[in-house]
Amino acid sequence: MGNAHPHRRHRNHHHHPTPTPPYYISPQPYVPSYMPQPHMPHSLPYLNVDSSLRGLAGQAEGFGRFAIGGLHGPIYHVTTLSDDGPGSLRDGCRRKEPLWIVFEVSGTIHLSSTLSVSSYKTIDGRGQRIKLTGKGLRLKECEHVIVCNLEFEGGRGPDVDGIQIKPNSKHIWIDRCSLHDYDDGLIDITRGSTDITVSRCHFAQHDKTMLIGADPSHVGDRCIRVTIHHCFFDGTRQRHPRVRYGKVHLYNNYTRNWGIYAVCASVESQIYSQCNIYEAGQKKVAFKYLHEKAADKDEACSGCIRSEGDLFMTGTQAGLLTENVMSNMFHPSEYYPTWTVEPPSEALKHIVQQFTGWQSVPRPAEASS
Repeated sequence: MGNAHPHRRHRNHHHHPTPTPPYYISPQPYVPSYMPQPHMPHSLPYLNVDSSLRGLAGQAEGFGRFAIGGLHGPIYHVTTLSDDGPGSLRDGCRRKEPLWIVFEVSGTIHLSSTLSVSSYKTIDGRGQRIKLTGKGLRLKECEHVIVCNLEFEGGRGPDVDGIQIKPNSKHIWIDRCSLHDYDDGLIDITRGSTDITVSRCHFAQHDKTMLIGADPSHVGDRCIRVTIHHCFFDGTRQRHPRVRYGKVHLYNNYTRNWGIYAVCASVESQIYSQCNIYEAGQKKVAFKYLHEKAADKDEACSGCIRSEGDLFMTGTQAGLLTENVMSNMFHPSEYYPTWTVEPPSEALKHIVQQFTGWQSVPRPAEASS
């Protein structure tokens, strides 16, 4: 089901006359009709981005909001499912100039080696169904990359992630992707990479789902800032995400049937969990804390988690340690003035399941000049 109809995004602004809380949207209530929906309910974000081909550029909510991808470059047409060569995805991703990459074919691209993506690229899977398998994408020392509406499944080999963002990459938006069954992580964000948004993605059939922050020796990861919202963590075992050092804003995600924990705060991390749905399905803890010693500190410490408006369902124990909330815990409004959030509910759970991951949406036309 698609969301191709353009709609005006409903977001609040910091000058909204209702002061408590200033960063909440008050959407009109979503009333499920139990009929096929031609588009996403109006209370969700990004209802305008499919109105034109380049409508994605600069539209991410959260820390990745400045990502413009290949906005200022020509369109590159992927015309083959081959791993390399003229008209291949790899050929487009390695080029140095800005490109808006679209697909003229559907099917599986088997990657024999990790596919490196250079700066100012949009990999836009709308209008086709492309699955990447074998290896994954690596965003290395690049900026302004948008990855939209792709499937990642069956990555094999040591250190093979679906999407690996390291080192020193910034202004990244991963939107509407399905990620399943890789030998390492589905999305890893490490080694100084920052200002990243992951939205509307579906994660399944996996163990170590999302790692943010490499290990305790990489104190440079204190710069990391990531927003994860409207994602569906569907029976994955752990790391939704696991965070070291970084600042992470989670909102309106649905995490269910995990194996060990939902979210983990490791060394010095700050996690702001807002209006998410945690449904363990049995007696399990949502939040976990792991003590580790930063390379430049004498004592081990965990991170901190602030939970605001989260819904804990069906056996879920929050597991919050309130004494671990630091006095200098970040608030998202220090970094961006608006985002689209609504209270957790059965309706939100339903639409997050329905509208995450790869979507059968048409490729929008170029806007007329």
